[in-house]
Amino acid sequence: MRKVIDNLKIDKTLLFSILTLLVLGIVIFLSASLGILPNNELKFFIIIKSQLLYVFVFGLSALFIGSKINYKYYKKYSIIIFALSLIFSLLVFIPALNFYYNGAHRWINIFGLSIQPSEVLKFSSISLVAFFCAKYSKKFSNLKIGLLPISIFIVVVSGILLLQPDFGTLLVILLSSFLVFFVGGAKWRDIIILGVTGILVFLLLITFRPYMKERILTFLEPGREILGSGYQLNQSLIAVGSGQMFGRGIGQSIQKFNYLPEQISDSIFAVYAEEMGFVGSIILITLFIFIILRGVNISKYTEDNYGKLLAIGITSIFFFQAVLNIASAIGVAPLTGVPLPLISKGGTSFVFLMFQFGVLLNISKYKMEV
Repeated sequence: MRKVIDNLKIDKTLLFSILTLLVLGIVIFLSASLGILPNNELKFFIIIKSQLLYVFVFGLSALFIGSKINYKYYKKYSIIIFALSLIFSLLVFIPALNFYYNGAHRWINIFGLSIQPSEVLKFSSISLVAFFCAKYSKKFSNLKIGLLPISIFIVVVSGILLLQPDFGTLLVILLSSFLVFFVGGAKWRDIIILGVTGILVFLLLITFRPYMKERILTFLEPGREILGSGYQLNQSLIAVGSGQMFGRGIGQSIQKFNYLPEQISDSIFAVYAEEMGFVGSIILITLFIFIILRGVNISKYTEDNYGKLLAIGITSIFFFQAVLNIASAIGVAPLTGVPLPLISKGGTSFVFLMFQFGVLLNISKYKMEV
């Protein structure tokens, strides 16, 4: 017979794995940042200072806070948290607060800090879907209770993020929420309807969104527009291929110097692969997989249905971000602009992912004794 116990002890294996990835991420980031140094020494030191501040002050604080708050509070206030995160995400459309970068309105500036509200939306979305499934899954046979609410949720979130536009974040939220919905008891009828509708909407989007269409075409034919839309992908493939089996050595990447765009964010895995080779890449990916499996294990042994689904949601956000970033770096998926979790440059993205890991650690306190 299974008995629920609160042993007040977090999953130390998961914590150690996160901290290991954190340390490895700092080393990878510092190495990739060297590509900036020859052209702009001041920018290099500002970026390093900023990243270390986010890692050791904001990031670790977020991890600690997330691990101390009982995750069941998010269940109680999931609708309010989601509503507030939607309002927060709408702030990017206020001219006095937002700033425009690379053709997108994704950030707001508060007291000199740039914040990406959609990162808050990631957690609030999976929390809402987890709450919804935990409470109403037995009634999902009714379209008005199952398919209709989740469809409204998808339309609202998609509308806000496509207007920014931020398709990468939208993709992570939708895939993670869809997985939570599936594990939470969704009917196959609803899964098929949502899947087919999603494909049709995607085809419609790439028809009317030139930048999305260009990325898809570049992915399908990497050799086109080598000096244009295909430049980043081709330079990334050169970097990955140059690493061969064991890499050039830490800090020895050539592509990060004036060749590879976004070497400390979107393309950071390509820099790592060039320096550490196939073997080093496998080691890093293995660490990612281990953390993912640990998250799945926590979900498996959490009796509370909301906690089980929330753990799956947090783990899936980490999983999809890692997959989309690495896949785009090696040319098996279109470029999405999704950062490599806990490694790429990122303020809000990094801090909120650390907070979510803190929540996952909190969930791990409540286990089932078999």
